[in-house]
Amino acid sequence: MTGQQFRRAYSGAPWEERVGYCRALRVGSQVFVTGTAAVDADGSIHAPGDAYAQTVRCLEIIRDSLSELDVGMDRVTRTRMFVTDISRWEEFGRAHREVFLGHPPATAMVEVKQLIHPDMLIEIEADAVA
Repeated sequence: MTGQQFRRAYSGAPWEERVGYCRALRVGSQVFVTGTAAVDADGSIHAPGDAYAQTVRCLEIIRDSLSELDVGMDRVTRTRMFVTDISRWEEFGRAHREVFLGHPPATAMVEVKQLIHPDMLIEIEADAVA
């Protein structure tokens, strides 16, 4: 990767500056999207309690970040879903399937104790190849 330019995308989430990370990073043909939670533009948690809606919102933020780096969702090669209640896997999975139906990536869904805010039900990471 020597000599390759790093391009970064930011969503404006308050944690990006406070923790010191970007939403997505592209170097060459590799793209990495950091853990993305369902946050609205004003910083509030999107659709508290709604697993499907939160998953859709996470994927919208990922889509927008990839787009900023000239990459489409069809180029996503892997997603990792961190959920606070694995028994709701079908709700999370339905939203994921709707986005990736024609071009499914490798994926994982893992239950975690909690996320950075108690109203967050899911956080998604993604990798892509441009």
